[in-house]
Order: sequence, then C-alpha cells, then structure tokens
Amino acid sequence: MIEYIKGELTELTPANAVIECNGVGYMAGISLNTYSAIQGKKLCKLYIYEAIREDAYVLYGFADKQERELFLLLISVSGIGGNTARLILSALSPAELCNVISSENVNMLKTVKGIGLKTAQRVIVDLKDKIKTGSASAGMAGGMPAMNTEVNDEAVAALSMLGFAANASQKVVTAILQEQPSIPVEQVIKLALKRL
Repeated sequence: MIEYIKGELTELTPANAVIECNGVGYMAGISLNTYSAIQGKKLCKLYIYEAIREDAYVLYGFADKQERELFLLLISVSGIGGNTARLILSALSPAELCNVISSENVNMLKTVKGIGLKTAQRVIVDLKDKIKTGSASAGMAGGMPAMNTEVNDEAVAALSMLGFAANASQKVVTAILQEQPSIPVEQVIKLALKRL
C-alpha cells in the first residue's frame, strides 16, 4: 500500500495532480479542497488511497489524513464510489461535511451533483455514529462550538428562497453561527445578506 507520495508537483488541475517522485510521475485524483491546499506549491505531499479494480488502477490524493479518512468513510456507504466521494469532498470542506452529517442536513447533501434524496439519507444513516465517535471529526469539528441546527436550516432555506446558492449560503451561515452561536435566525439572515 502507498501511504503518501512526496515530490515535485509537475501538473495540477482541479481534478488531478501529478507528483514526480524519483523520476516517476504519479497521477492522483483530488478534491477541490486538496487543490486549494496545494495550489502554487512546488513540492507537495499527498496522502494516497489506492483503488484497484479489474479494469483500472486509480490513485486518489489528499492534502491531509482527515480528508482521506472521510473519503474512506464515504466509499464504505453502499452506492458511493471514489468519484462520487471526491465530488462530495469538493463541494463541502471536511468540517462542513462532518457538520452536515452530524446535524442530519439531508438538503445540504442533496446539493452535491449526483446525490439524490435516498443516497443522502443513506450517507447520514451510515456515517452519523462514525463521524461523532470517529477520529475523522476529532481534528475538524472538535474546535467548533455546537451550532443551533434549527436556526442554521431556517437561514439556509430562507437564503435559498431569495435566490442564493445553497452551498454558498451554508458556508456563510455556518461561519456566522460559529462566531455568534446564540443569535436569532433573522439576525443570521441579515448578516448573511451582507456577506453574500
């Protein structure tokens, strides 16, 4: 098993990274979170997951171990393959994904391309206990104050009705509730409108 690849970043696109290590170029599929983390770097280190199938040998690369742990949890869910898991990790940061799963926010998960209601529900049911107790959430959600999920859901729904993208709305609302966990929903919406 390949644990990580460390070397010169020779090619980078939002979907793939090529790292040259001792004269061999390794191409790994990456998420947008990893793309943002390694963009502009000459040398980088990617934690690797190897998907060995009958018809393909695919490497997935991650900027940190927590994102790889979440990827492994996602692909353990029936109906979610490597590319779908990568799409989920591109749409949501690891901390946001932990929050979405622990707060059972099915609607937020459905905003990811290719994820329907049943798949979103299956992800939440299968991973809710693992995220709470697993080490994947320890590094990411550990420092976050508990957020009022009812206020969060209402604010995101209201912003979506006003025409803002659900993904962007969720990020702004999450940030506001982390700064001021006990403010009412009207105040959250007002602050979010200034930031969007």
